[in-house]
Amino acid sequence: MIPEDPVAVIQPRGSWRALDLRELWVYRELLYFLTWRDVKVRYKQTFLGVAWAIIQPLFTMVIFTLFFGRLAGLEQRTGGIPYPLFAYAGLLPWTFFSNALTNSGNSLVGSANLITKVYFPRMIVPGAAVAAGLMDFAIGFLLLIPLMVYYDVPATWNLIMVPVLVLLITIFAVGVGTWLSALNVKYRDIRFALPFLIQLWMFVSPIIYPASILPERWRWLLHLNPLTGIIEGFKSALFGQPFNWLSIAVSTTLTLLMLIYAAFSFSRVERSFADII
Repeated sequence: MIPEDPVAVIQPRGSWRALDLRELWVYRELLYFLTWRDVKVRYKQTFLGVAWAIIQPLFTMVIFTLFFGRLAGLEQRTGGIPYPLFAYAGLLPWTFFSNALTNSGNSLVGSANLITKVYFPRMIVPGAAVAAGLMDFAIGFLLLIPLMVYYDVPATWNLIMVPVLVLLITIFAVGVGTWLSALNVKYRDIRFALPFLIQLWMFVSPIIYPASILPERWRWLLHLNPLTGIIEGFKSALFGQPFNWLSIAVSTTLTLLMLIYAAFSFSRVERSFADII
């Protein structure tokens, strides 16, 4: 018999259908609340609180300045920029990206109770983990102002590119983090491999050294890393140096491709999350 009341049937999307952007917009308030939840949980019952957002890149900058800036002589290869400022400018976006990958990669497993009880677009969970890191980035960015004043580095019109580059690295973090979070649901090895992957990724990115340190014939390999154009562009925006537009274009292209691939891959396996998580 046909029931008198209408019946709503929720069915999974096709395996190769991209995520529904309209649905994500409908659940935008959930993204906000999950982001705020992640921010509060991160600093809950901590003595220093949000000061950790500055301590992590600041102390790493000090260590890198001692070992790489002075002992390895990299302070002579920064184009006249004081090495502490040069290192901090690279560590700031890198710290945001690495923390975003760690948190988003483990976000679905950490939200198992929510995923198995309530329906909502699952991509919101890793997206909220990445968005929560933007607060740390903003706090860490505030330290750049006194550093640039102390080292007498003037502000230029290049600074208008900073929001664009922050958006670009955020999109890249969402893409990679979403892909890793889906893999982590099925293969829990990702949780153990992720710190090792992040550590390797740092040394193949121009954070503590300029891209120009590599010979010209090998430099193209470095630019295959999407973070190269983003981090180098971030430094150029802060220090008023010429942009490498080709490198930024390559990073933008690879970022968008990663986001599209992550969206399709996530959509394909999303239907089984509640069963195996």
